[in-house]
Amino acid sequence: MADVDMDTGSSTHTVANMAAVEGWIIIVTNLNEETTEEDLEDHFADFGNVKNLSMALNRRTGYVMGYALIEYATKEEAEAAIKATNGTEFLEKKINTDFAFAKPPAGAGGGRRDRAPGRRGGVRDRSVSPGRR
Repeated sequence: MADVDMDTGSSTHTVANMAAVEGWIIIVTNLNEETTEEDLEDHFADFGNVKNLSMALNRRTGYVMGYALIEYATKEEAEAAIKATNGTEFLEKKINTDFAFAKPPAGAGGGRRDRAPGRRGGVRDRSVSPGRR
């Protein structure tokens, strides 16, 4: 699961997964709102040492916002967790897991896409220096 094909319209690009600063982070979505960090730690520790776990909570209700980020030390641990848990049921909900960060392939763009045709690379309108006309 090292490469993921992404359809960007007319052509297909391959996106490589990217490590975080210290490890490999996966995202778990569609979590039950009553999920606790202990529930996730117990479930995902089966695939390797969980270095860090972060869950977003709703400030008003205190419940989980529906996703969590889990960090593993190695890519193999993260891949094993994704393979074993993606699309499975966890606390009465079907969860989705995948790598949280992806590195775009070289030459695939990644820059701003809101440039108007005919502009030289900038997004804002400005005059051109006399020497560059």
